[in-house]
Amino acid sequence: MIGSTAAVLAAEIVDRLKARGYPAYLVGGCVRDLLLGREPQDYDVATGARPEEVVCLFPNAQLVGAHFGVVIVSSGGDSVEVATFRSDHAYRDGRRPSGVEFETDPRQDVVRRDFTINGLLMDPRSGEVLDFVGGRRDIEARLIRAIGDPGARFGEDHLRMLRAIRFAARLGFEIEPGTFDAIRRLRERMRLISAERIRDEIARILTQGGARRGFELLDASGLLAQILPEVAAMKGVEQPPEFHPEGDVWTHTLMMLEGLRSPSLTLALGVLLHDVGKPSTFRAADRIRFDQHAETGAGMAVRILGRLRFSSQEIRQVEALVANHLRFKDVRKMRESTLKRFLRKERFQEHLELHRLDCVMSHGLLGNYEFVKRKTEELPREELKPRPLITGHELIAAGYQPGPAFARMLAAIEDAQLEGQIRTPDEAMSLLRARFQLPDGRPTPAGS
Repeated sequence: MIGSTAAVLAAEIVDRLKARGYPAYLVGGCVRDLLLGREPQDYDVATGARPEEVVCLFPNAQLVGAHFGVVIVSSGGDSVEVATFRSDHAYRDGRRPSGVEFETDPRQDVVRRDFTINGLLMDPRSGEVLDFVGGRRDIEARLIRAIGDPGARFGEDHLRMLRAIRFAARLGFEIEPGTFDAIRRLRERMRLISAERIRDEIARILTQGGARRGFELLDASGLLAQILPEVAAMKGVEQPPEFHPEGDVWTHTLMMLEGLRSPSLTLALGVLLHDVGKPSTFRAADRIRFDQHAETGAGMAVRILGRLRFSSQEIRQVEALVANHLRFKDVRKMRESTLKRFLRKERFQEHLELHRLDCVMSHGLLGNYEFVKRKTEELPREELKPRPLITGHELIAAGYQPGPAFARMLAAIEDAQLEGQIRTPDEAMSLLRARFQLPDGRPTPAGS
């Protein structure tokens, strides 16, 4: 069972705790993943040792949750969370217990956890598994089942409803009917969860695998309408069949989510929201139209991601992805300067991949994608963003007065440079004097 350096560290922690007479096991998601033949993302240890006893055994340990019995033990860049067996007092805020009792019986620790598949304990050396809640049975049956009464589990921590969706999507499991019914019944409690916690779960659903399944389950459970009503509004919004034979906006978006392969978070969000402006811009007079849906959607994306407390950098990138996703239809007609400016957008590969998915999951025409891909491979970075031939200092030295028109003048110079019309500062200055002067020959910005 021991493979990675993190696994070795976890096993060594268990060994040292057991050598001092404390029961200790791997616990939770790492056990689940090991039984599924997956490499765990991290390792957790549960033990009968109290936090102060763990700290005494591991001098480099960091006490991060004394009230809940949590200690972090680190070595060589790896960290393992070591938690004391505990039972929980009543939950009053839909997130955490009002208090805990430390326990010596591992069974008491397991029955307070969320799902049976996360309630398994394992000896890392022998591979022996302690199963007090039927977790092995549910792993074999590929089921997500709440431990005990699902309504009580979700009442303790409302976020567990989203976690059930995430585990089902990532692992390809079904949600046990009683557990799913409880999610549907309690769905409105999602509004009581902090935006940051919802954000983190949505990000995981989008990037950890099974994004389409995750959003189908969010919709079927009623959670989607609670947390992303703008996305739920895509359902039933028709599209022109000649361009979208696959169906409505919701179906198209789900298909694109299914096509994601280990995406960055911003690309996944861009896929999710690229057509979010279509429901509000839908028109069907002579034909189906979505006038200005990219611009409308970009503004909506900013508001949605701001509401969910995504970072400003993430919001800017997703806004750009949504706002620019239709520009690919014009790439073969663009001036060389316009095309080069488009290709040098930050993280342009995300724009390109969103466009590819958009085409593959609709009309299937990839001509513009291939054209742009070829251009990105042919054009070196210095051609897309060459060093300026003239700066504002040279304009002032040449007698131009600083002002708002400087930006137009410098843009005109860069246009000519990107088009290959000029290559030297002297050529740039000659072009500038030809375009930006008054009849008496005195240089000034055009249109002033």
